[in-house]
Amino acid sequence: MSTFTNLKEKIKSNPGLKQFAHRMIMPKGQARPRLWVRLVVNRFIHKRGKGAIVRRYTRLDVFPFNHFALGAKSIIDDFATVNNGMGDVLIGNNVQVGIGNVVIGPVTIGDNVIIAQNVVMSGLNHGYQDIDVPIGMQPCTTGEINIGADSWIGANAVITAGVKIGEHSVVAAGSVVTRNVPPFSIVAGNPARLIKQYNPATKLWEKVP
Repeated sequence: MSTFTNLKEKIKSNPGLKQFAHRMIMPKGQARPRLWVRLVVNRFIHKRGKGAIVRRYTRLDVFPFNHFALGAKSIIDDFATVNNGMGDVLIGNNVQVGIGNVVIGPVTIGDNVIIAQNVVMSGLNHGYQDIDVPIGMQPCTTGEINIGADSWIGANAVITAGVKIGEHSVVAAGSVVTRNVPPFSIVAGNPARLIKQYNPATKLWEKVP
């Protein structure tokens, strides 16, 4: 186990130390790391593959206490926001994260995925059950989003917490995906429903009744 992992576990197990560490890493009431974390700490902790690009106007809100990885030749375009505060964000090789995307962990994206403009995928949900407490102050829950390799997510789509999208699938523009998508499928609508699947026998993408 690495020295950093040991330190992280020690901080997590000590409430006072954990509170102090959080205060040092991010300003109170904000979900963005302090400048020294972004410029110094993250460079030594998080992995970027060869040829990976994070555009100048990307908002990379990544923290040292969860994982962030960007695979080889992957690109996060301008005005996208990536946040690993509630869970790991792991992006594979040759992935295109489009302009204006929002990626809130836990999220895992496979290789060769295309994500068009203004897509939102959030593995985070706010609690709302206690009506005597403001929603923003209630405990959050998480569910990992998993985008299979070779998939294409259309513009303005929303992928909700806990959803798994199978490999080589297509999410049509503007869809709201609330349930798992099988591999080699096309879904569309709000909520998204299955409209086509690849048939290996006919080698055609066929409509689903």
